[in-house]
Amino acid sequence: MVCLSGKKYYTAMSKKYNRGLVIGKFYPFHNGHKLLIETGLKHSNSLTVIVCQTERYKIPAEIRAGWIKSTFPHVEVKILNHSASLDSDSPDISKIWAELTIKFLGYSPDIVFSSELYGKPYALGMGSKHLLVDLKRINIPISATKIRSDIDKYWKYLPASTKEYFTQKIVIVGAESTGTTTLSQDLARHYNTVWIPEYGRLYYEGKMFSKDLDIWTTDEFVHIAHSQNQLEDALIRRANNHLLICDTDAFATTLWHERYLRRVSSEVEKIVKKDKPLLYILTDIDIPFVQDGTRDGESIRSQMHHRFIEKLNQNHLKYIIISGSREKRLKEAVNKIDKEVATFLQPISP
Repeated sequence: MVCLSGKKYYTAMSKKYNRGLVIGKFYPFHNGHKLLIETGLKHSNSLTVIVCQTERYKIPAEIRAGWIKSTFPHVEVKILNHSASLDSDSPDISKIWAELTIKFLGYSPDIVFSSELYGKPYALGMGSKHLLVDLKRINIPISATKIRSDIDKYWKYLPASTKEYFTQKIVIVGAESTGTTTLSQDLARHYNTVWIPEYGRLYYEGKMFSKDLDIWTTDEFVHIAHSQNQLEDALIRRANNHLLICDTDAFATTLWHERYLRRVSSEVEKIVKKDKPLLYILTDIDIPFVQDGTRDGESIRSQMHHRFIEKLNQNHLKYIIISGSREKRLKEAVNKIDKEVATFLQPISP
């Protein structure tokens, strides 16, 4: 402790314990875990979080560790792969876990923070102190078991990083003047969530009065694809009801590059996110073409529509084609999205 102008300031080394430990499956990471880690940081100079992994868990440890690192960037997060036979909360197995942990870390932590009864014998087996945090779940009335049984019901107990993983993208794509923006806004309104505008249109409108309007380069499409991804990343944590509605994406940008430059671009294709959207919705060309001053013309609509179908199939992307009136399109889209979301949010095992 140091004293400045009569006030007391505590240095980092004034905390009671030097090296703290939190261990768990974090399956999924929730606000109870967040409280546990916050408590560990409050009482120890450095905190290590061990994420346990066996083949039983459907969500990879790297993703679960990423949730924690996103929430606590300065915490050391390690992944411990172990036999499924050790996946038990029984105090009787604590000695084995203690030995395994010391071998894994290369040292015994000064203190272990846990919210389970097995925490004390586990800590004693390493010669560590133990602090029990919210055992009865009074402060944060939740458990990972409850969340796995019904993610939707316990959504409010998930930190932003975990919510982002369980938020699925619905991407609306289509040829010019086929109602992609109208449907995107209608879906966002229906699900009370955010939608991602088409950055490429904004970019085009910005250059539409220049003499180089019809001259396109790969660098421009690289910029458009990157910017589209950045819009998604900026808004996904504001999404509600597990859904982010996107009016196009980087995948669609690869097709527009092909359209305007007459060739495929590996540079643009590399920008397409690896995580596939829950569903693509392709808007049909059965509605009247409207020339708003930015569009090529009706003659290429059919060509682009069928190219979208071809590329969606080639990339094994799940999609539907919707036709008809604005009301009919919205109804068909909602019915399909609801079914896909229900399947995605089924209880997680084990």
